[in-house]
Amino acid sequence: MKAVFLDRDGTIGGTGGGMHPFEFNMYPFAPAAIRVLNESGVMVFLFTNQTRMGRGFFSEEDLLEGFENMRKELAQHSAFLDDIFYCPHHPEDGCKCQKPKIGLLVKAKEKYYLNLEDCYVVGDTGSSDMVAASAAGMKKVLVKTGWGECSLTSYRESWEGIEPDYIAEDLMDASRWIASDCRK
Repeated sequence: MKAVFLDRDGTIGGTGGGMHPFEFNMYPFAPAAIRVLNESGVMVFLFTNQTRMGRGFFSEEDLLEGFENMRKELAQHSAFLDDIFYCPHHPEDGCKCQKPKIGLLVKAKEKYYLNLEDCYVVGDTGSSDMVAASAAGMKKVLVKTGWGECSLTSYRESWEGIEPDYIAEDLMDASRWIASDCRK
């Protein structure tokens, strides 16, 4: 089974920086883009660092309610997430799940018996999303939304030596590329 791991902030919506779950809004094209992935036969997972929770800006209950609101909005557009994987830790906790570490990806691999080399990561941050995908041997798709443009320019040195398999304008462009790549 192939799967696509989507970053939340800057990829599905928001600004690129962590946001309170009740303030997060998906980009207008995000539900349709996720539906493209659903219809292509891949599993679709959200995988996200939520360090603001670890810093005490909101509770886990708030985060889970925000995820449920996202699921409801996606359902209104006939789209869905197969599962959600998140890191709730403070950046200094030293956990194994905070991107660019691959703990979230390994957890999904074990839960769904995935071959990560057949899977994709879509994100806007080279130094976390693309580094994690590279470390796990996955296909890397960088979107230019959120921090994507800055990841390609001002912050390119923080993930030097890692090349995306595709650079997408946004999640819809990324979804179409992945759907096409899966048909090959």
